[in-house]
Amino acid sequence: MSRKFDSRTLLVASHNPGKVREIRELLAPFGVETISAGEKNLPEPEETGLTFEANAELKALAAATASGIVSLADDSGLEVDALDLAPGIYSARWAGPDKDFARAMQEVWQKTSVSGKTQPFTCRFVAALTLAWPDGHMETFRGTVEGTLVWPPRGTRGFGYDPMFLPLGRTETFGEMDQDAKHAISHRAVAFRKLIAACFEK
Repeated sequence: MSRKFDSRTLLVASHNPGKVREIRELLAPFGVETISAGEKNLPEPEETGLTFEANAELKALAAATASGIVSLADDSGLEVDALDLAPGIYSARWAGPDKDFARAMQEVWQKTSVSGKTQPFTCRFVAALTLAWPDGHMETFRGTVEGTLVWPPRGTRGFGYDPMFLPLGRTETFGEMDQDAKHAISHRAVAFRKLIAACFEK
């Protein structure tokens, strides 16, 4: 049985403003006060895990241990089938130290285009969410959303690879969707619903 979250404050173990904003919006209906690792000046641990789950757990536990506050971490990325699931857990690293996702999207498209595969290029977003307590207990949940790559990127909403990701059955990329529409189907939202059902709902 999952441990229930019974605090009023939750630390979002991320320095990514877009990710922090999205998690805050997802948590808003539950009346939880959220603070970010950046606001607490917590260091970013090195992501040495080989899976999304391992990295989410590493980040959440580091934040909970350092802050003494129950912490939520996300590790997410884009898996492109033509690239043998790359960039995967290295999605953020493809953007470089300056977080240039325009360059990262260009690299994904170029490598996919010369892969020998035919369009549409299938892909998915994956998210692992971990809720960690200062005593070391953790709960981890995975969410995915399937889609295809589009080029050129479309839309200025969202963040990361959103403008080149077209969810299956939709006509707008994640970069074009309004946030309510994205929150209804995103990989993070899928994982979040699992977390809420397990750790928040009575």
